Amino acid sequence: QVQLVESGGGLVQAGGSLRLSCAASGRTSSVRAMGWFRQAPGKERTIVAQISGSGVRTYTSDSVKGRFTISRDNGKNTVYLQMTSLKLEDTAVYYCAAANRDYGGPYDYWGQGTQVTVSS
Repeated sequence: QVQLVESGGGLVQAGGSLRLSCAASGRTSSVRAMGWFRQAPGKERTIVAQISGSGVRTYTSDSVKGRFTISRDNGKNTVYLQMTSLKLEDTAVYYCAAANRDYGGPYDYWGQGTQVTVSS
């Protein structure tokens, strides 16, 4: 099994920045693709960004393109989401996910989520 623990969420003013981290533990040798998803109140969970096992291939959703950047440090079994120019609509619970395939879903493992709240 793989465990994922997110950190770095919190309260930030609009226009500010946060960096989320997600550390994987357990059978990390099976982890390849990793991704970030978010779920706002009353809405479905949607993908924010994902990254391949090597880190070469990435995807960022249109809603955050140019503002959010996904990266990973395989030596630390950690994936990051750098968020800049945050908007009110970025408020959500952010979830980290990992997959046994090299890129993309479906995702096999999920973290418990970290709250990001953007205030005006």
